[in-house]
Amino acid sequence: MKKVFFFLSVAVLAFSCVSNPEGDKAETKEAVSPATPGAGDKLAVNTGASTITWMGNKVTGKHTGNINLQHGELILNDGKLAGGSFIIDMTSINNHDLTDPEYKGKLENHLKSEDFFAVEKHPTSKFEITEVKDLTDNKVSVSGNLTLRDVTKNITYEAEVLESSDAKFVAKADFNINRKDWGVAYEGMKDDLISNEINFKINLIAGQ
Repeated sequence: MKKVFFFLSVAVLAFSCVSNPEGDKAETKEAVSPATPGAGDKLAVNTGASTITWMGNKVTGKHTGNINLQHGELILNDGKLAGGSFIIDMTSINNHDLTDPEYKGKLENHLKSEDFFAVEKHPTSKFEITEVKDLTDNKVSVSGNLTLRDVTKNITYEAEVLESSDAKFVAKADFNINRKDWGVAYEGMKDDLISNEINFKINLIAGQ
């Protein structure tokens, strides 16, 4: 009997543990006032070429997909990133890994529901840069106010700058946020819990 109880306990524990996606966790704190970046050069974000890919883990696997940028603008001073803001189209959330149209549709609709991002009430999200710090020749620390579900928190993450001039800016970033900080509290099924952290891989292109 003790052995049976032990194995049942191990099984319950296994199905109640879920790892977060790989990625550096963004530092999260209360929203702050944006710094004044100065006049600078304004570059429109190329929303067709830029991408935001998301990943979420659960006990039995993971799901991935993308979200579209609606529009955005960067401010560069002497060819370096100084500020900017972005509007994200939350209604565009989709899934990449499910091939069955029925299951793909169910997941996408669930992500758009009140359990997750409540896109009927909050069809867009916003990210506004509050500070940029140089780390190395091609890496910067970016801080900004992220608004999801009408909740705003300030996050800080590292970005790799691939190209930076008065005419064009290209960068990429890979980081996690804790969805519960924005009120996305759905736990998942009892035997298939969902990780608290969501990973975002961003490829950003602005200008010519």
